[in-house]
Amino acid sequence: MKTGVSLYSYQQSHFFKELTLEDQIREVSENLPGADGIEIVDEMSLRYPDPGDAFVVQWFDWMERYGTVPVSMDVSFDVLQFRDHVMDHDEVAERLRHDIRLAHRLGFANVRVLSTCPLDVMVKALPEIERLGMRLGKEVHQPMALEGQQVTEIIDYAEKHSINAIGIVPDFGIYGFRPSEVLLAQYERRGAQPEASAASVELSALLRAGQGPFDFADIAKQTAGNLRSEYKRFLTSGEAITALKGPFEALRAFADARVPQASELDYIVVAEAIMQSHTSFDTLRQLVPHVVSCHGKFNNMSEIPGRSGEYQDMAIDYEGTIKALKDGGYTGYINTEYEGQRYSQDRSRAEMMDEVEQVRRHHEMLNRLIAA
Repeated sequence: MKTGVSLYSYQQSHFFKELTLEDQIREVSENLPGADGIEIVDEMSLRYPDPGDAFVVQWFDWMERYGTVPVSMDVSFDVLQFRDHVMDHDEVAERLRHDIRLAHRLGFANVRVLSTCPLDVMVKALPEIERLGMRLGKEVHQPMALEGQQVTEIIDYAEKHSINAIGIVPDFGIYGFRPSEVLLAQYERRGAQPEASAASVELSALLRAGQGPFDFADIAKQTAGNLRSEYKRFLTSGEAITALKGPFEALRAFADARVPQASELDYIVVAEAIMQSHTSFDTLRQLVPHVVSCHGKFNNMSEIPGRSGEYQDMAIDYEGTIKALKDGGYTGYINTEYEGQRYSQDRSRAEMMDEVEQVRRHHEMLNRLIAA
């Protein structure tokens, strides 16, 4: 396996103009032992939709100077960008073909689309991907499961047509088993009760063990954004789509039994327990041939008690995930994707998380687990 970094990990330092794009590439090259992969979000790192010929020359100069490899370009589609209509699938597919050509111009081997991208849009863009000798991967993001339709339809299509140009990008957040401690700490700074945090961790453990107070199957079919908005609607009006109303009622009852005089925020904190995927490691092992690349998602690296200089994410099962990839023979990239900075953005700049240090800690863990 090879390692790299999604420069999305440095979004906060990028926003505050503390790290330039070159600084980010240099950090990967010089301070992360063994790492050489670069992943970008197009509209974050580039002057999109056309960075210009001078930038392209500069980009390849950086790649050569720092010994780095363009692995994946992440793209998304603002379907509401026009005042008079929502983009249809043909328009989105044309935008994707443009982005594929842009990624190829910058030497990227892969293009990653978001988990909400419909399969037919990907299929419409496949001729361009195949023409350029690249791969197109759909992100599998929690609470999606590898066993769900959005994954199986891609695998079925690839196997039916005997092609390797389309696949999946597993985000390691699908192997999260509890809310991150930094997320819960932020909720408590906003006024949530500690009992709500404890109830969320407890419910996460019950669901992971298959002992939860409701069936998780219908929840796993939703995106995290949809779950959050639908649960907020339920708390406000008592209404929810049919498949979710029963689980939401049981979730609220679970919170009521553990959190004194629960507020709306307390209910929302407890509901973080349903944002886990509960997907199988064995499925990941079997799907390795269809994995385009991986997102090494994490939200906080903390030192392992009694093991100075060794780090862990307390909420994501990295050991099991790395083992499944190794057992499946995976030889591609794991690109670090740090998102925990958002859980300190309610604080002063001095109190915010240090992205550079967090990513360095993450690579200590990656290298240790890959070598194990």
